[in-house]
Amino acid sequence: MGRAYAEGITDTDLSLEQQLEWHLRGNHYPPVPVTMVPVCRDVIKHLNEGGDINQHFVLPTPSTWRGKNSAPAWAIAEGHHLDPWLIDGEEY
Repeated sequence: MGRAYAEGITDTDLSLEQQLEWHLRGNHYPPVPVTMVPVCRDVIKHLNEGGDINQHFVLPTPSTWRGKNSAPAWAIAEGHHLDPWLIDGEEY
């Protein structure tokens, strides 16, 4: 699974939210809670629109990043392997 699986589901008719749910639950151990789907969706949109990689996004409770309740876009993209959904495909 992993990257090939993520790239494969980007080519389906599934909604972005469903793709992300499958990716976060199936490509991570332990599985990432589905409460991260909206955050990941927002980060993808933000980065694909040329947004600042250092822009912070609020994380769902009880998730934290370095003890904070928010994380920069680059950290969310990197930590959740979102590059298959990014227009430039850049890995953070």
